[in-house]
Amino acid sequence: MNVSELMTKPVRTCHIKDSANVAAQLMWDNDCGAIPVVDDGGRAIAVITDRDICMAAYTQGRPLCEIAVASAASRGVATLREDDSLHRAEQVMSEARVRRVPVVDSDGRPIGILSITDLARQTPLFAGGVASRLLGTMVGICRKETPRADVEPAGGDAPSTAAA
Repeated sequence: MNVSELMTKPVRTCHIKDSANVAAQLMWDNDCGAIPVVDDGGRAIAVITDRDICMAAYTQGRPLCEIAVASAASRGVATLREDDSLHRAEQVMSEARVRRVPVVDSDGRPIGILSITDLARQTPLFAGGVASRLLGTMVGICRKETPRADVEPAGGDAPSTAAA
């Protein structure tokens, strides 16, 4: 089984120059929580989620119609091809720490979207450890970033190394 057999299609997209209100309306109308963002050529360049929109509204303190998708959407985008294996999809989701991945054609234009939910719904149909791999993917998506040793904590105070 490959990505094309599980992806949701057609996929709705918004343009990088659209307002967050347009993206929110698309999500509402299509009962989804993420929309691929496209450039003038229709190529996927980002993804905007319902959480991105909420956080932009909160941090910018402006109505959605005044917030550009460009200022709220993720930077960069992980993508899949329709002939990719589900194992590859799990790897991409885990490495990128995302629950939804646009599926693009050879020109980078979105043709579908695959979610962790799509994979989870199919788990009973598989054998050979797919359930444990799916759990591993979910763990990868949800992992917290490990603080880098070369970066000081906020406030500039280094953690104490003295024994308590």
